[in-house]
Amino acid sequence: MKKRLQVLSAVLAAGLLTVAAATAMAQDKIKIGYAISKTGPNAGGANITQIPNYQLWFKELNDKGGLMIGGKRVPIEVVEYDDRSNSEEAVRAVERLITQDKVDLLLPPWGTGLNLAVGPVFNKYGYPQITFSAVTDRAPELVKRWPNSFWFLGTSVQYIDALVELLTKEQKAGKINANVAMISIADGFGIDLSKAARAGLEKAGFKLIYDKSYPIGTQDMAPMISEAQRSGADTFIAFSYPPDTVAINDQAKIANFAPKVMFTGVGTAFPLFPQRFGENVEGIMTLGGWFPNNAGTMEYRKKHVAMHNRDPDYWGSQLGYVSLQMLEQAVERVGKIDRAAIIKELQTGTFDTVLGKIKLVDNMPPKGFYPYIGQWQKGFFTGVAPAGPGISPMIIPKPAWKQ
Repeated sequence: MKKRLQVLSAVLAAGLLTVAAATAMAQDKIKIGYAISKTGPNAGGANITQIPNYQLWFKELNDKGGLMIGGKRVPIEVVEYDDRSNSEEAVRAVERLITQDKVDLLLPPWGTGLNLAVGPVFNKYGYPQITFSAVTDRAPELVKRWPNSFWFLGTSVQYIDALVELLTKEQKAGKINANVAMISIADGFGIDLSKAARAGLEKAGFKLIYDKSYPIGTQDMAPMISEAQRSGADTFIAFSYPPDTVAINDQAKIANFAPKVMFTGVGTAFPLFPQRFGENVEGIMTLGGWFPNNAGTMEYRKKHVAMHNRDPDYWGSQLGYVSLQMLEQAVERVGKIDRAAIIKELQTGTFDTVLGKIKLVDNMPPKGFYPYIGQWQKGFFTGVAPAGPGISPMIIPKPAWKQ
């Protein structure tokens, strides 16, 4: 009798394991979650660069029946929270998505600061963190610490090197003086880029004659614009967030401050920028840019406009869509929600995207995959650096403001 009970128990246990395995195999939905700034100072950037990409990708997935898992389409379920542009709230929301909502995949928040804040949580639970609105020189170090993290916008030094290369060429040609005025937001983005700029400009022989940092939420840019105007610098650089970027250009127009090189921050490449400033955008520069003759980019733009009735951001948007294409392909190649295997595939695989084929190098896109510096030229935000195929010549000087 004892032996019979032991055999029966073993059979029952094996049956339960088989049922559990079959249940796991028969996953009926994929949960995808994210916390993002729907309110607060980061909401403008999140609602231009990130949320529209998420919505477009979700629609495309559901239109074809979901993600291909184990030979069949599995529909997706989306769980989202507002992080209120607050790092502590972002961390709490990501923890909740993982531990309570049990999401299968996580998408990143908007901005450098919030991505740095939630990075340890993504890493702790082994979720791929595919950032496309964060720039930091810590990226190589963070990849070693958090091998699950991917930094699609690269490092501050990459952008500064490209910008300094442009400025050096124009300064040697006698088109600009060696004086630079710079302002920067006191957040991860502004701190990182301004630090890299100080080092890069000094090394190239430029003189930073005005250098001012300002806190998040600053609305009155007039004093800083006045100081930059009085400085006599031919080059003005602002590492700003969207509300500040609009205010800076508004004030520059009022003050008729039109330096030969005018470089402003996040928001310059947003569709609202030419809507607000019209033909006055001509010659204004910022981070990013598009290749004007890339067919995949133009097809992506067409899909974005069809869904949202507006152009995408000309910097991070297309890279965000590229990252989502890569995530989709990685999941489908793995064939199941095995996050460690998905991370490995993202690290090592080659992917087909709207910007062409891409294979990451140390969890970042290789140099030349997209422009680092762009400029508004005849209504299009075109890449002007670093030098290479598809890059357009820089317009200098910036035309005077039309009042």
